[in-house]
Amino acid sequence: MRSSTRILLGLAAATGIGLGSYGVASATSAGPTGDDDGPGETDDSDTPLSGSALDQAVAAALAHTGGGEVTDTEVGDDGAAYGVEIRLPDGSQVEVNLDEGFTVIGSEADDD
Repeated sequence: MRSSTRILLGLAAATGIGLGSYGVASATSAGPTGDDDGPGETDDSDTPLSGSALDQAVAAALAHTGGGEVTDTEVGDDGAAYGVEIRLPDGSQVEVNLDEGFTVIGSEADDD
């Protein structure tokens, strides 16, 4: 098997693991969103990612952190196009912010 094929298979497996972790976190999380929007107001940051945007954002965020469990995703969070919250193996939480091209533009400890 060529090394480029092995690399692609490895990336596909890593993405699948990340998405599986996201699915478990999504299925087990419940409760109020805690938003302060009044009647008729909307806030994009309460909208979870879906489809290919979810796949690409999760893959980029997990690559940036070196792994972890995705606990939340959001559209248009904190001035970024996408936000991905990840629980790291040490139990700390980090939010990774991405631009429209799914490039990491910053990350910060998330203590929500």
